[in-house]
Amino acid sequence: MSTLDATRAELGLLVLYLGKAETRDKICRAIQYGSKFLSNGEPGTAQNVDKTTSLARKVFRLFKFVNDLHALISPTPQGTPLSLVLLGKSKNALLSTFLFLDQIVWLGRTGIYQNKERTELIGRISLYCWLGSSVCTHLVELGELGRLSTSMKKLEKDLKHKNKYDVCCPCLCINSSNFLFLIITVIRVFGPRDEQYCAKLNKSNERILSLVKSGIDVVVAVGLLQLAPKTVTPRVTGAFGFVSSLISCYQLLPAPTKSKTS
Repeated sequence: MSTLDATRAELGLLVLYLGKAETRDKICRAIQYGSKFLSNGEPGTAQNVDKTTSLARKVFRLFKFVNDLHALISPTPQGTPLSLVLLGKSKNALLSTFLFLDQIVWLGRTGIYQNKERTELIGRISLYCWLGSSVCTHLVELGELGRLSTSMKKLEKDLKHKNKYDVCCPCLCINSSNFLFLIITVIRVFGPRDEQYCAKLNKSNERILSLVKSGIDVVVAVGLLQLAPKTVTPRVTGAFGFVSSLISCYQLLPAPTKSKTS
């Protein structure tokens, strides 16, 4: 492949990435919380950027509540514990409510809906819904990580009994969560079983990243609601929100294509 072809392919991936409304929303979110960090709640240019970007982001989320509403009424995978099912459905319900109420807030901020006091009240209710959905997401990821850990230990135990196929191979596992984690491990290669183990390891790292992000989002929600104003200041909220936005942008990156071997 020539340099021009490689550049064209990379630009194509960039166009695909930036073509998603979700990606543009998260980039705007990074700008919003970066401005909040710089302003620290003080009037000025940074605070104006924070407010205008926050309002602009709401356009990207119009009717987005339908996605979580669909997930709420969709069946869950068989074998999922009831506790995780309930937490997952609660997350969908709360997030869908947040996105729906956020549209009313947008109507109020643009002047279409004239009741300012009710707009502020609906805004706080929507943020509480987002806080609840972030907590549910955090608990779901913890539960799923526990299930993955159990299945990986069982798989490791099964692989140890198949010594006739044993080939020791040092392997550097770098995947979608290497934004925060670089896991170097030695994996024993057992044909198709090795692929299954690496797939579980990859999924585990992705869930660890989601766990970290949901925990950060809880702090951001607490800051926006001013539940702990002395601890979670506007600058802390901005810093955590900026990091959370970068993680979201990273998670939305297209999967790298595997090069074909002749």
